[in-house]
Amino acid sequence: MYAIPLGDDAELRPLEPWHAEEFLAHLERGRDFIGQFIAFGSTAVDVPSAREVLQRYAEMRAADTASHHGIWLDGKLVGGVLTLNFDAENGNAEVGCWLEPAATGRGLITRAMRVLIDWAVEERGIHRIEWVAASGNVPSLNVARRLGMTRDGVRREAHPYGGVRHDLEVWSILAPEWRAARAGAAHNDQ
Repeated sequence: MYAIPLGDDAELRPLEPWHAEEFLAHLERGRDFIGQFIAFGSTAVDVPSAREVLQRYAEMRAADTASHHGIWLDGKLVGGVLTLNFDAENGNAEVGCWLEPAATGRGLITRAMRVLIDWAVEERGIHRIEWVAASGNVPSLNVARRLGMTRDGVRREAHPYGGVRHDLEVWSILAPEWRAARAGAAHNDQ
C-alpha cells in the first residue's frame, strides 16, 4: 500500500473494498453533510453494501475509467477525491470529492486534488480536467477556484436531487494552464 502525505497528519491512499467498515463509519459520520448535493455513498447502508460501492470503484479503476482515493487525517478516514469519466484516450476526466464535516476548513480537499490532478495530467496525459458541482455547493466551488479552474458555464436545473432541480456549474482546467499554475506556485515558494 502507498500513502501520499498531505501535511498536517493527513495522507491520501487508495480506497479499496477491504476498507468497507471504515468507509461505512465515515459515511455515517458525514452522511447528512455529504448528501446535501450529491448521492455519493447513499447506497452504503451496511458493511456488505459499503463493500459493493468500493468494489464498483475498484472495477472502474481496473477498467481505467475512474479512480478512488481516501483522505485519512490522524489515521481516520475523513473524505476522499476521485476521478470519473476518465478517458485517457481523448485526454478528458472529471474529478470530484467528498468530506465529512469534522474535517472541513483544513484545505484537505484542495491538497489532495492537487495530487490527483498532477497524476492525471503528468502521468496519464489528461488534457482537460472538469469539476461539476451544484451552484449551492459553495465549498466545492471554492475548491475549483483555489485550483485555478475556469468556470465554463452553468447547466441550469440539470440535477434533480432531493426534490429540487439544482443548477450545475462546470469548471475546468487544461493541462497547460495547470502546469503554468503549478510552476508559478513553485516559484512563489522559493
